[in-house]
Amino acid sequence: MRPVLLDLFCGAGGASQGYYEAGFDVVGVDLHPQKNYPFEFVQMDALDYLETQDLSRFSAIHASPPCQAFTALRTAWNAKPHDDLLTPTRGYLMKIGVPWVLENVPGAPMTNHITLCGTMFGLGVGNAELRRHRLFETSWPFAGLMPRCGHGQRPITIGVYGQHGRDRRRNVQTFFSVMDGRVAMGIDWMSGDELSQSIPPAYTRYIGAQLLRHIEVAA
Repeated sequence: MRPVLLDLFCGAGGASQGYYEAGFDVVGVDLHPQKNYPFEFVQMDALDYLETQDLSRFSAIHASPPCQAFTALRTAWNAKPHDDLLTPTRGYLMKIGVPWVLENVPGAPMTNHITLCGTMFGLGVGNAELRRHRLFETSWPFAGLMPRCGHGQRPITIGVYGQHGRDRRRNVQTFFSVMDGRVAMGIDWMSGDELSQSIPPAYTRYIGAQLLRHIEVAA
């Protein structure tokens, strides 16, 4: 029987798909409806779910709290204030007693984290590589060698934002289609907006393989 992982703030399921490919069954929880989410889904506030629901069937938990409080855009003149949901989420996870993963963007207050990038997994489309850095804090120590960023293997970069992709260099006007974004991210079921909020399944497939070994050793 496959272990079951709870994916909090799951969005349209990029992280969930990676864990599924690593060997988990997945249940996603998000405050907003997710019509394209590919697994069992519960529409509910993630922290309320942790407080009120029976968590006994879950072997592990992943959480990707909204990152707007920590992105570079938070200092823009028209930026809106955003609550820090990362800190209270970590507090809940530390009390539950199962292995957990906390994911967020560079600049977030993470501890003992690893950084993953699309170039570590050969992600991209055509002559554009995907440089999408994300931080992962885990409740167990990683074993083995970390993959390395491979920046510069392709001549341009693709950034997946909003309804389309673009070259991440601000002085270069190269635009990519939603289909290009899907190929670059390794995701074939999301809209452009959903892609912009997601992480590539390759990241959590890698994390999930480590997590699965940790669970098996601890059993």
